[in-house]
Amino acid sequence: MATVTKDAELLITTYLEMTSPDHFVPAYIQAGDIEIVKMEMPDLGFYKFLYQSVGEEWAWRDRLLMSNAELRQVLTSDRTRVHVMYVSGSPAGYVELFRHDDDGVEIVYFGLRRDYMGRGLGKHLLSFGVARAWAMGARRVWLHTCNLDGPHALANYQKRGFRIYDVVEEPLPELYS
Repeated sequence: MATVTKDAELLITTYLEMTSPDHFVPAYIQAGDIEIVKMEMPDLGFYKFLYQSVGEEWAWRDRLLMSNAELRQVLTSDRTRVHVMYVSGSPAGYVELFRHDDDGVEIVYFGLRRDYMGRGLGKHLLSFGVARAWAMGARRVWLHTCNLDGPHALANYQKRGFRIYDVVEEPLPELYS
């Protein structure tokens, strides 16, 4: 899926799921300079830095519109896990997981900062996130992407074993224009 330009009229959201760990096709890369660390104590400034530096190009806005109190509540919930990928000590991206009441685990946010794209790190971080979601006791792991996302996102999800279960088209919300 390609990045949407200013004149786009539709938001096309694709929902994907994995209903068994047997469907998971991990793709880790071997590199000694990669470390993925769980954010044990959410730091709102650092989280917003990650969110904005990963998502700005893809029109991510939701978390930036939340109050600090709302965001802190989400990040400190025992249902939320945020894992940050570091490459040679620098933050390269993150994956955020949320366990729903139905024991589904959603990959709420996932992505890399621009300087770290094109090196196989996305498939590595996604594989890590999917493995953690199953370890959280998921009955299914799911996510959504849209035509505002990176051009390789959908293919990466499908290569890891996710299957499309719904596609929704709607007028592009003002929020994203």
